[in-house]
Amino acid sequence: MPSQKVLENKKAIVAQLTERFQNAQAGVLADYRGLTVAQDTALRVKMREAGVEYTVLKNNLVRFAANAAGLEELDSILHGPTAIATSTDDVVAPAKVLVEFAKENEALELKGGFVDGKVISLEEVKTYAAIPSKEVLISKMLGSLQSPISALARTLQAIVDEEAVPGQAAAKEEAAPAEEAAPAEETPVAEEAPAVEAAAEEAPAAEEAPAEEAPAAEEAPADAE
Repeated sequence: MPSQKVLENKKAIVAQLTERFQNAQAGVLADYRGLTVAQDTALRVKMREAGVEYTVLKNNLVRFAANAAGLEELDSILHGPTAIATSTDDVVAPAKVLVEFAKENEALELKGGFVDGKVISLEEVKTYAAIPSKEVLISKMLGSLQSPISALARTLQAIVDEEAVPGQAAAKEEAAPAEEAAPAEETPVAEEAPAVEAAAEEAPAAEEAPAEEAPAAEEAPADAE
């Protein structure tokens, strides 16, 4: 007969597993018999990478916990060694990891599972495994949301570009009259040339005055006689 300590230990395991079943979004049960140590280690690594909790437990403990969690229908598949994979935030991760691993390792035998407190068949487990992972679904959703935003941004940019072109043309038209007005400022410089020529024409007139006064100086001796 098991000692009191052993019984208490088993009760603790059942209580923890019951809570695990209740909190899990999904879980898959499998028979790991036939897997080598290396294969089992590789499977556990994949489980951790996917955020899936993976443990091996005795069927009687699993049965007690399943019944306490309202998953009595699991009784029919609780035979042989049982490994349990559960996830609290990804409904497809346990099924996806196990189904993909079983394709490459035939020694792993899937039994069935549950989703949101409801037991599902092996075929339903495979159906869930075919659903894209949460990360892929989120990526697709974000892509679908960004597509209309990108289209709107391109449309707005096109409108801005069309409005900017007429503005540039108007700026060029305003600049053109300013350039045409520039030659008008050079006109006074061209008009100064005749003034210089007029000054040059007045200079000979000043020189002719002494030539007319020369005969008057010669007539003075004649009067003296």
